Amino acid sequence: MKLDVHKLDGISSGKTAALPKEVFETEPNDHLIYLAIRCQQKNSRQGNAATKTRSMVRGGGKKPWKQKGRGTARAGTTRSPIWVGGGRVFGPHPRDLKMKLTKKMKKQARMSAFSYKAKQNEILLLEELKLEKAKTREMFQILKNLNIDNKKVLLLEDSYDSTILRAGRNIPGLTIRQASEASTFDILNCDVLLIEHNALEKITEVCTL
Repeated sequence: MKLDVHKLDGISSGKTAALPKEVFETEPNDHLIYLAIRCQQKNSRQGNAATKTRSMVRGGGKKPWKQKGRGTARAGTTRSPIWVGGGRVFGPHPRDLKMKLTKKMKKQARMSAFSYKAKQNEILLLEELKLEKAKTREMFQILKNLNIDNKKVLLLEDSYDSTILRAGRNIPGLTIRQASEASTFDILNCDVLLIEHNALEKITEVCTL
C-alpha cells in the first residue's frame, strides 16, 4: 500500500512511500487488541483505594450500655459497621492490579491496530517535521493545512523532539508519541494517524524485531 508524503503546507511533495506489509497488512487479531488495551488500562490503576474495618477505627473500646435491661438491641462497640462512624464491611483494600502480556502478543496487537488504520484509510504521511520555535500557532497551522484540525490526531515522531512536544501539547485532540512508544490504545484512539515519513522504519523495527 502506497501513500503520498505531504509537506507541512498540506500539499503533496510528489513522493510516495510504501507502508510495510508485515506491519500494515497483517490479519487483525481482535482478541489480542482487547488484551493489550485491558492490560494498559489495568496497569494505569494505582489500586490503593482503602477503607477501615471495625478493628481499624479509633475508639469503641467501651461497651455503650449494659447487656440486658434496656429493652433494646445489645451492643459491644460504637464502631460496629451498623453504627454511624463505625467501620465498613467488605470495603476496598490496596491490591495489585498489574497484568502482563508477552512481547510477541504486544507486537501482534500493535500490528493489528496499524492494519485496521490502513484498511480504514486513516493514515497520513508527513515529511520530516521541524519547528524553529515551540509555537502552538505554527503546529495548529500544520494540522489546518492537512485539513485535520478538527479531528482526533495521533502524531508519531521518528525521535523525541521537545520543540514539537511543547508546540502541540495544548492543542485539543492532538496526541504526540514517539513511533517506538505508541501503544495499541493510542493507535486506535484517534481519527487520523499522522506519521512522519522517517518513522516508518522505526515502526517496522519495533513491531517485527
